[in-house]
Parts: sequence; C-alpha cells; structure tokens
Amino acid sequence: MAPTVVRDGQFRLFFFSREEERIHVHVSHPDGEAKFWLTPQVALATQTGLSAKQQREAHAVVEAHIEEIRNAWNHHFGN
Repeated sequence: MAPTVVRDGQFRLFFFSREEERIHVHVSHPDGEAKFWLTPQVALATQTGLSAKQQREAHAVVEAHIEEIRNAWNHHFGN
C-alpha cells in the first residue's frame, strides 16, 4: 500500500506501508522518483530520472508540506 500524502504540481508524495521505520517520503514525478529522509532534516536519500532542477523542486515541495507528511506518517503508522 502506498498512500498519497500530497499532490503538488507534477509531484505526488507518498510512502509505502511496509518499508523502513525511519520517517521518509517518496516523491513521484513524470520524469522520475526520489526518496527524502525527514529527520534530522530533509535530505535526499535516492533519486532516479530527475534533473538537478527537479530534485531542488522536489526538495522544496517536501519542505513546504513537512507537517502534513509528518501528520500523515504518524496517523498511518499509529505513532
């Protein structure tokens, strides 16, 4: 299961239900995908297919929606 947390422009932010425990979010874009750690700060973990500009845009989207992401994570995983 991969619930969508946020849609912002061409980006869809989501996480997988059965993945690692460290809080993170996946970002999907028509050109590729990325994974960002949320702690101790927002940081790119992996990416494929995104240009440097798209990576910066994805990072900005994650930062802009950080509280929504954390709330959705806590609600989904019961923290």
